[in-house]
Amino acid sequence: MCGFAGFFRSPSLPDRQSHDGWLDDMGTAIRHRGPDAGGQWQDERMALVHRRLSILDLSEAGNQPMISASGRYVIVFNGEIYNFEALRAELVAEGCEFHTRTDTEVLLALYERKGEQCLDVLNGMFALAIWDIEDHRLFLARDRLGKKPLYYYFDGQNFAFASEIKALLPLPFVRRDIRPDAVKDFFAYQYVPDPKTIYRNIHKLPPGYWMSTDGLAMEQHQYWDVSFANKRDASPDELAAGLHDLIDDAVRLRMVSDVPLGAFLSGGVDSSAVVGLMAGHSPGRPVTTCSIGFDSERFDEVHWAKKVAGLFQTDHHEFTVRETVSDHLSDIARYFDEPFADPSFVPTYFVSQLARQQVTVALAGDGGDENFAGYSKYATDLTENQLRRLLPAGIRRACLPPLASLAGNIGHSLGARAQSLLGALSLEPDEAFFLTNSFFRRSVWNELVHGDIKQQTDGYDPSDITCDYYRNADSDDHLSRVLYTDIKTYLPGDILVKVDRMSMANSLETRAPLLDYRVVEYAASIPSRLKLKGRDKKHILKQAFNQLLPEDVLYRKKMGFSVPLADWLRNEIRPLADDVFRSDSGGVAYVFNMHKVRNLWAIHCRGDNRYTQELWSMVVFELWWRSYVE
Repeated sequence: MCGFAGFFRSPSLPDRQSHDGWLDDMGTAIRHRGPDAGGQWQDERMALVHRRLSILDLSEAGNQPMISASGRYVIVFNGEIYNFEALRAELVAEGCEFHTRTDTEVLLALYERKGEQCLDVLNGMFALAIWDIEDHRLFLARDRLGKKPLYYYFDGQNFAFASEIKALLPLPFVRRDIRPDAVKDFFAYQYVPDPKTIYRNIHKLPPGYWMSTDGLAMEQHQYWDVSFANKRDASPDELAAGLHDLIDDAVRLRMVSDVPLGAFLSGGVDSSAVVGLMAGHSPGRPVTTCSIGFDSERFDEVHWAKKVAGLFQTDHHEFTVRETVSDHLSDIARYFDEPFADPSFVPTYFVSQLARQQVTVALAGDGGDENFAGYSKYATDLTENQLRRLLPAGIRRACLPPLASLAGNIGHSLGARAQSLLGALSLEPDEAFFLTNSFFRRSVWNELVHGDIKQQTDGYDPSDITCDYYRNADSDDHLSRVLYTDIKTYLPGDILVKVDRMSMANSLETRAPLLDYRVVEYAASIPSRLKLKGRDKKHILKQAFNQLLPEDVLYRKKMGFSVPLADWLRNEIRPLADDVFRSDSGGVAYVFNMHKVRNLWAIHCRGDNRYTQELWSMVVFELWWRSYVE
C-alpha cells in the first residue's frame, strides 16, 4: 500500500529547484501511507512523488516511480493487483522479462501492451498514474469499487493529483475555496459524495473510471459498472455453493504477502467468514485477529469475536475504547482532509492501530452489507415501500406531511421515529431512501442554516445524488435499486474512505475479499428475495457459510461498528463540544445560527437524543475547519 502525488510543470511555474521542494512537501504529507521508501521523478512537463509501504518484493527494486522497460512510461501506483501472478505468467509467455516480484512492474507492462484496456483484466484495489514521456499525456485510473482514493486539482491552468487532498495543499497554486453545495451534501450524508470534494477545484476521480489529460484538456471514461439486470437461473443451494467458492478464492488471493498478515474480527457474519476461510488456507499457523470493544455493553461485540477466535484458534488481540476518544479525536479526524462524520471512524482507527502492532496487512469483512442487504435500513425501507403501495399518491402527499410534523412535536424518540416513517411514506421510493440515508434532517437544516451558505445553496437538494443513482439502476426491483445506490454512494463515499484513511493513518494495508469485483457481480445476479428473506438479512450469505459458522453467529442480531455517540457527546468529548458550540466564529458559525445551535445542544445535555447526529456532524465539521481552513 502506498501514496503518490504529482503535477504538470509549466513555463509559468517556478524553476525545477522549487519543484523539488514542492515534491518533498507533498511526499511528507502522505508519508503515513508509505513509511518504508520514497522516490521522485521529473521531466520537463511532469513531476511525480511516491511513498511506499512494502508488501511484495521488499527490495529497493520495487520502489517507485518505476520506469517501463521501453523507457517511455513512468508509473506511480497505490494498491494491490491480486491476480498479478497469473497476469505475469501470461506476459512471460509472450516474451516479457521482469526484474522484480512486484505487481507494479506487471501493471506497467500490461499498460504498454493494452493501454486503458488493461483495466479490464485487473482484479484488485488500486489508484494509479502513468506518464507518457513521448506524448506528454497523463493516464489516471481508479479501481472498480473505489477502494483506493484519487484526487485531482484543476483551475483552468494548473493540474495536480494525489492519493489524499493533504498532498495537494502544499502546492502554492492550489486554492482552498469551499464549495457550498458540498457543505450541504456533507451535513446530509456525513461525507462529501463523489466526484465532489469540499473544495471547488479539487475533485475525486469516481470509482470505475479512467482519465487522460495533457494538463489542460481532459477526458473521463467509465470502464466498469455493476449490473442487476440479469438474475442467475439456479437453485438457492447452487447459488450459495457458488458464492462460498467465489469468496473462498477471493480470500486466497488476498493472502499473498511478504509481510505479516491478519484480519479484523467483529464476530459478525462477514468478518467471521473471512477469518474462517483464512484459517482453512493457513493450516498449522494461527490467523492473527484483532477486535475493538467499548465499556458500554450495548455497543460491545468482543465476546462474539472471542467466540469466533476460539472456534478457529486464532492469535487474538483486543482493545477497549475508553477515555482515549477525547484525547485523540482531533488528531484522528485530521486524516480525512475534508469533513467526515461517520462516528465509526474512531473504533476503525483503534482497531487499525492494534492490528498494525501485529501485522502489516489485514483482511476485513467490508462489503457484505451492501452486497447482500445486511443493514437494518434495507428491511425498514422495504416495509415502507410495501406500505406506500397501499395508499394513493395524492393522499400520501397531502395528508402524511402534516401528520409527520405533528409527530415531530412530541419531543420523544418515538415521535421522531413516527415523523420519519410518515415523512418517508409521503415520498416516492427514491426520495424516501434518501431520507433513510440522511443524517441531518431537512427541517433542522432549514431552521439553522444562515448567511452565505443559505443563500448559495437555496434551490440545491442533496437528494438528487441518491435519486439519480436509484433511477439509473438497470433493474425494476426496488431492493436492487437501493443496493446499487449504496454501492455507488455510501460504500465509496463513507465505508471505504473510513477504512482507507484510518488504516493508512497507521501504515496498515486492508483487503476486502467481499469486495472482489467478481463477488459484487455475482451478488448482483442473485434474486433480492434470497438476500432479504422476510426479516432475515444476508440470507444467501448465511446459507453459503452455514457449514463454516455456528448458528448463533450466523443469526445473532447485527450491531455493526456502532459507537455510544450520545454518551460521548455528554461525557468524554463534552469539553470539546462545549467549546465548539460556545464559539461565535469558526466553521459551525459560518454555516449555522449559533443561538439556535446552542438551543439544540442544551436539549441534548438534558438527556434528549433527538439531535445527536446533527450535533456530532457539527463537531467534526469544526475539527476539519480548524485543521484546514483556519
